[in-house]
Amino acid sequence: MTILVTGATGRVGRHVVQQLLNRGADVRVLVRDPAKADFPAGVEIAKGDMLDIDALRSAFKGVSTLFLLNAVAGDEFTQALVALNIARECGIDRVVYLSVIHADRFVNVPHFAVKSAAERMIEQMGFSATVLRPAYFIDNDLMVKDVILNHGVYPMPIGVKGVAMVDIRDIAEVAAIELVRRAQSPGKLPNETINLVGPDTLTGADLAAIWSDALGCPVVYGGDDPSGFEQNLAGFMPRWMAYEMRLMAERYVSDGMIPETGDVERLTRLLGRPLHTYTDFARGVAVDTERS
Repeated sequence: MTILVTGATGRVGRHVVQQLLNRGADVRVLVRDPAKADFPAGVEIAKGDMLDIDALRSAFKGVSTLFLLNAVAGDEFTQALVALNIARECGIDRVVYLSVIHADRFVNVPHFAVKSAAERMIEQMGFSATVLRPAYFIDNDLMVKDVILNHGVYPMPIGVKGVAMVDIRDIAEVAAIELVRRAQSPGKLPNETINLVGPDTLTGADLAAIWSDALGCPVVYGGDDPSGFEQNLAGFMPRWMAYEMRLMAERYVSDGMIPETGDVERLTRLLGRPLHTYTDFARGVAVDTERS
């Protein structure tokens, strides 16, 4: 049975594809430009985007299970609704959807509200679905690596409540496990929601301390005010997106991204190994910096 992966060229999607191949699954990917798609042999490539109705119908044909990843975009909601409608039209009833933790609470943040609405649509349309709700991606901090290394400041406004940052490799492996489980099931399975978190819930000060230890030099936390964060992001992304990221950072500060009781243990059992840590990420960056 073929599993279709959307967002397959992105950070999470590429790992999902590889994890599915590791499990012997038949994988099809939807990509805008097949000429730029660098996937292992055996991956079937379908050309199109999330608003190309004919391309979606063609890509979804013969698919049993869908991995739906909609990147943050101005038309993200339309993409999600169109994809789910076409999936149902094509007879796909098994979905693993990449949402976000606290999607139902952080409703003032546009892409959280979008994902919350998509979750409701999945439930009401009768899909057999696993909703994955990841916290902040650890490797997002590659965007601020130079600030940390060159200025000794951890600049993300994380606050004091704590954020359980998660590694994209853990996200992808859980996604693949759930995709294969649903694809291989003889019937529809009950819907599930899984929070995807890291093993440690870290504050801004915690993160600065981790970097200080990894680099062997002082790193300070830049504080909770998101103004500078928004301004810096606006230098390389659309202004609306930078503002949206500010709104998200404000919720880190006011609410945190805190796991529910048992989340870490559930993921550890599911993966059969410990979760990747932020400390290992920071140490890896430090080693790479020394080598370069």
